[in-house]
Amino acid sequence: MLRWASIELSPVNAGIITLLTLIFSLLLNIIRLYTWVVIISCVFSFLYAFGVLDTRSQMVWSIGRFLNRLTEPALRPIRSILPATGNMDFSPLVLLLLIQYLLTPLVRQLYYSLAFNSGF
Repeated sequence: MLRWASIELSPVNAGIITLLTLIFSLLLNIIRLYTWVVIISCVFSFLYAFGVLDTRSQMVWSIGRFLNRLTEPALRPIRSILPATGNMDFSPLVLLLLIQYLLTPLVRQLYYSLAFNSGF
């Protein structure tokens, strides 16, 4: 018997909790990586807009397309809700706030409720 969080667990239950921990750790790392992709996309967008990056370079163009393909599906619905603010796009900021204050705590709460309150 394994003792974890003052609960005695059988080897099967410990294995299920270990698997849940692995899955949710992977999910949180993917969310963290996507957060960095959004930040890098914003920085790239500023550098591109202010002419720091060579807009004729095929490599710059490929990186921009790649970042756009990763971020646009999440940013498009937010852009449709936000009012037009001229040249400033606040949708990445809203997305990062949603990830930080809604999605990450929701995933953590789901993990704790599955791992500790489901009767494993």
